[in-house]
Amino acid sequence: MTVSADAPTRAAVHTPHLTTGTRVATTVAVLVAQVGLAIPAVLNGLFQQDLHTTSSQLTWISDAFLVPVTLLELTFGVLGDLFGRKRLLVGGSVLLALGEFLSVLTPEGGTAAIATLWTGQALAGIGAAVLFPTTLAMVAAGTHDVRSRAKGIAIWAAGLSSGGFVSPLLGGLVTRLPWGASPEASWRWAFVAVGVLAVASAVIGTAAQNSSSPAGRSLDWGGQATIAIALFALLFAVIQGSTTGFSDPTIVGGFVVAAVFLVLFVLAERRSPAPLLRLDLFTTRAFSVNSVVTVLGMFAFLGTAYATSIRLSAVQDLSPLQTAVAFVLLQGFALVLMPLTARMIDRFDPRLALGGGFALIGVGDVWMSLLPVSDLSLLPVVAPLALCGIGFAFALSGVTAVAVNTVPTHLGGMASGTTSQLRDFGFTLGPAIIGAIALSRAASVIAAGRQADPALEAEVERYTAQAPPAIAGAIESGPLGQVSVPGPLHTLAFDALGEAYAIGYVVCGVAALVAAVLAAVALGGTSQRPNITDEEVPPAGEQKRSL
Repeated sequence: MTVSADAPTRAAVHTPHLTTGTRVATTVAVLVAQVGLAIPAVLNGLFQQDLHTTSSQLTWISDAFLVPVTLLELTFGVLGDLFGRKRLLVGGSVLLALGEFLSVLTPEGGTAAIATLWTGQALAGIGAAVLFPTTLAMVAAGTHDVRSRAKGIAIWAAGLSSGGFVSPLLGGLVTRLPWGASPEASWRWAFVAVGVLAVASAVIGTAAQNSSSPAGRSLDWGGQATIAIALFALLFAVIQGSTTGFSDPTIVGGFVVAAVFLVLFVLAERRSPAPLLRLDLFTTRAFSVNSVVTVLGMFAFLGTAYATSIRLSAVQDLSPLQTAVAFVLLQGFALVLMPLTARMIDRFDPRLALGGGFALIGVGDVWMSLLPVSDLSLLPVVAPLALCGIGFAFALSGVTAVAVNTVPTHLGGMASGTTSQLRDFGFTLGPAIIGAIALSRAASVIAAGRQADPALEAEVERYTAQAPPAIAGAIESGPLGQVSVPGPLHTLAFDALGEAYAIGYVVCGVAALVAAVLAAVALGGTSQRPNITDEEVPPAGEQKRSL
């Protein structure tokens, strides 16, 4: 088949193999998208110092990016299939750059500052929502045998994971160079750096091959509207519930709206002649089980990353460089182990990479939960975090390989969109749920300690005045160790947070181990085979097949 330079509207375009330009363009694009996703978490302390954000506002700075990613990945998978993926690759990078540069223009303080930052991050999130499924679909379209598919997925996964540890390194570097701005306001330079990387991604993207697969695809407005409302309501309820409480009527209403519109989405997809998501894909055991495993496993991993960030920076007050080392351990192994992960999903059943990877994450989490928070050295956490990082390297490649290879080539955009959406949905749930569990537990321990010792009440007032937000609410926003409050209150809060995030690690570990068991037991036969071509696509009812 020939490769078109321009995106077609109806005729399918496939790449006979991935060129170097396409491989570089997709890897750089997914790396930059992940850097954009992760960078707000690195800057939370500076946001709070410079903009005086509340806990809820601080949470929504990161989620303003992540929510559009989760909502729109299926939609952009369709658009790439219909109109060509190359133009989406370039356009998504441009949108990401525009969003980051708008964030740089955030004014000094006030409601307008928060609104500007939220808008910029939401626009950047839309750009990332384009890039995640588009890059994966381009890899799938250009790989037609087991070996090339395994190599392509391993490189793509390494690019995505690398963005996770580039972010803290980049944030730590640009916010400490003498740019002439106040230290608190230097976070804007981090967004400048991400914007420049996004512009470079757009330029590199012009060298990529185009591909598309419009047969049987349409915009499916009913499906897009219902799934967007359902996911937004669900994410709003989960994220905001960790701040206002899950019994709040607004939060309960959010869960109800999510359930109703999820049912409406299923009904819309059953009636659509060209659905956004073909529900019969879930009749394939490998695809359906892999979907559950993806959400559970990615929840566990990003929950682990969140708990680690809070433990090291906010509770133990380790330096940004030490915290960055932890993230290199968590996400750097995907790059280092790329040849090994490619060989494993090439030569062996991907369930080994999938189940084994999540099992390592589970063991690492349990190990982390047993480490005393009073040990302020980085050395004790190196081994358990390395286990989690090695596990993530194999698990990410495994879930991606199973999802892409269990559907026909002409549904590659749908598969990549679904995989990206499920992965990022799990990512969104991780910090929200672990934060809610940990802070609720910490608040209970602190309240019990205050009740047992009334003399602590005066200390609480002093501590809250010096370290907003309050201990029992959003203490994670400000480093505990930087607050000079001696005495028993400091010890109580320190121990309470250490215990609370240890529970968070346990929750993540259990989720990862459940994902590992499902991958090993319930995934079913996944023998290696190349993805079938369009000419070999069987009728819809006969599309059940293994990897």
